[in-house]
Amino acid sequence: VEQSPYQRLVLTRHRDDVRLYIDGHLQLSSVDEYRYHEALVHPPMLAHPAPESVLVLGGGDGLAVREVLRHPEVQRVLLVDLDPRMTELFTERDELSALNADALHDPRVEVLNADAFSWLVENDGAGERFDVAVVDFPDPNDFGLGKLYTNQFYRLLGRRLTDEGVFSVQSTSPLFSPEAYWCIVRTLESEGLAVRPYHAYVPAFGEWGFALAGAAGLPAFRPLPEGLRFLDDRTLEGLFHFP
Repeated sequence: VEQSPYQRLVLTRHRDDVRLYIDGHLQLSSVDEYRYHEALVHPPMLAHPAPESVLVLGGGDGLAVREVLRHPEVQRVLLVDLDPRMTELFTERDELSALNADALHDPRVEVLNADAFSWLVENDGAGERFDVAVVDFPDPNDFGLGKLYTNQFYRLLGRRLTDEGVFSVQSTSPLFSPEAYWCIVRTLESEGLAVRPYHAYVPAFGEWGFALAGAAGLPAFRPLPEGLRFLDDRTLEGLFHFP
């Protein structure tokens, strides 16, 4: 158990299943997190013709970064996560850094501990731009998190992307929280973005939702990288079908 200034982190282990809880809410199970992170990361990476620079907002466990680094085109990853204790745990503890394949030690990766919204505001109109962004925040259960799912946030994020930039957003469950899920999709669309909603089944969470968005449209996907455990051509296509 770790109590940081921002949140309560609890790690449990049962046999080969390592689980992380934040403020009592399950964030990942090592048994099936690959399904979530492959679905979150690879659609935006495949929708960009040459993703050299990637911004990851949230995701201090480094698991999304692990998936980003499967793409050989990547030259730089900036991870912006609020809680330094989270990134420290998943960098320093061997059993946790093993989950992210030691991604946070990769020389292409920079870790910045900052509030993502404030960082975007402070750097608005300045600084580097990214080909791809991966937005991996907890569900918008309070004001502090809710501001990360607003028009203003997506507008600020869009100004940090290149002209062909695309991004994905963790968007809660379209099955268990359909109003919240489709509200996120509509908010993205209201910013004039091309949006493709999609979902994946993650046993620890159930049916889970995401959104893929880009200002310049969403081209056909490039081929998947090797070594994935969940996504192939068939399952990638299936992500975008809703009953």
